[in-house]
Amino acid sequence: MVEDKSENSNESEKVLDLEDIPNVGSAIAEKLRSAGFTTIESVAVASPSEISSVAEIGESLALKIITSARKLANIGGFESGDVILQRRRSIGKITTGSKALDELLGGGGETQAITELFGEFGSGKTQICHQLAVNVQLPKEEGGLEGAVVVIDTEGTFRPERIAQMAEAKGLDADEVLKNIFVAQAYNSNHQMLLVDNAKELANKLKTEGKQVRLMIVDSLTAHFRAEYVGRGTLADRQQKLNRHLHDLLRFGELFNAAIVVTNQVMAKPDQFFGDPTKPVGGHIVAHTATFRVYLRKSKGELRVARLIDSPHLPESEAVFKVTERGIEDK
Repeated sequence: MVEDKSENSNESEKVLDLEDIPNVGSAIAEKLRSAGFTTIESVAVASPSEISSVAEIGESLALKIITSARKLANIGGFESGDVILQRRRSIGKITTGSKALDELLGGGGETQAITELFGEFGSGKTQICHQLAVNVQLPKEEGGLEGAVVVIDTEGTFRPERIAQMAEAKGLDADEVLKNIFVAQAYNSNHQMLLVDNAKELANKLKTEGKQVRLMIVDSLTAHFRAEYVGRGTLADRQQKLNRHLHDLLRFGELFNAAIVVTNQVMAKPDQFFGDPTKPVGGHIVAHTATFRVYLRKSKGELRVARLIDSPHLPESEAVFKVTERGIEDK
């Protein structure tokens, strides 16, 4: 009986190959792979224009290929609520290190969702990202997901020394923790977007080695877009690219059951006379795509205040936490 099961699982793995999609021959499969579409799932969630462009085929054929891929991958159709609830049970949570902050986020950083951290410099955005990169490697009973991490660093803020400090505070081997964090520096917005495709290839490669990528960090999401697209005349182009980038990130999270954590810069609104005059960069595009939006601000000394601004199912609320040498902790 055991041998039969393993044979069946091997057969199902063989089916999940690009050449097994109807209308996809070796030439089309090669073009798709070179463009980053390495799995049936990645083809299933692509748009016809994307597949048409990279595979150099008509949009009608691209649509047929996507429809077939969706049937093979079993995604894209209507489902009842109880089935969706069952699937959501596979969603994981990563502890931030602070019980108050975890409670604010409904249990921690959630997989298959984008968590946006925004605030002024020194508010704790990068510190939380570093802490999550350590904590995701913890056993599940300790609030981790026993997974690897991909970091897209746009501002040169990744510090392996800080990771080592936080890892040792958790009783982990710092070298082993660093070996599970894969960092790429993005030099401009186009490179930043390309790195998401590279991350898919890396995640698939690591999967074959028995490692699962459970967290992707983009620190910061908007820095390059903000610097390269200046003035109102470029706003539409910037927002379009940012929208595509965010959906690529969300797609990565869904494909690999990974948490997506992005940091965002803020800008001042000098014409605002009441309340906090700071607001996040990216406008409605980022606001609509991010699943959880958390506003961070400095308080006295090591204390930081996190406010949940938006979430599909959690109320607006605040949490106070500390940033210490050991990492993110409760006050």
